[in-house]
Amino acid sequence: HEVTSPQAFEGLAQAGRPVRRPDCTLVTVDHNIPTTTRKKMRDTASFIEEEQSRAQVLALEANVAQFGLAYFGMADKRQGVVHIIGPEQGFTVPGSTCVCGDSHTATHGAFGALAFGIGTSEVEHVLATSTLPQVKAKNMLVAIEGELGVGVTAKDVILHICGVIGTAG
Repeated sequence: HEVTSPQAFEGLAQAGRPVRRPDCTLVTVDHNIPTTTRKKMRDTASFIEEEQSRAQVLALEANVAQFGLAYFGMADKRQGVVHIIGPEQGFTVPGSTCVCGDSHTATHGAFGALAFGIGTSEVEHVLATSTLPQVKAKNMLVAIEGELGVGVTAKDVILHICGVIGTAG
C-alpha cells in the first residue's frame, strides 16, 4: 500500500530492477485516503486534501504505472483495506505466503496463509526477489494435561500459554 512502498519502489528503480512477480503482487491504497463518498471524485490530486497523504497516493500510482502492477485505486470498486481485499480477490489462499508492509498482515493466517508484516526494506527485497529470508524458529513442545473447564476454549488455552511464555519465547 501507499505508506511503506515509496522507498521500496525507489530502491528498485535506482538499481534498475523490475518487480520479479507482478502476477503475485496486489497493490491498493487504504491508509491515506478519505472515507467520504467518491461520487464526485475527479482525480486523486484534487480529492485528497492532506498533503502528505496525497503525495503518498500519487507516488504509489506512479510506481504502479512504472512497474506494470495490478492496482486497486480509489476509482476501482475492488479497492479497500488490503487485509480484506486480499482474501476477497483470491490473493490470500490456504498454503500461500503473504507479506505486506503492515503489522496487521498476520490476520491473513486465518485463511491458512503464512503471513508476515514486514518493513520497508523488506518490501523492496520481496518485490525484487519474491523471497523473504527468515531465521528458522526454535521448536517448543507444549503439553496440555487434563480437561478444559466449562466455557474454556482452545483460544483461552493458547492465550494463557502465550502469557506464560511471553513474547521472547
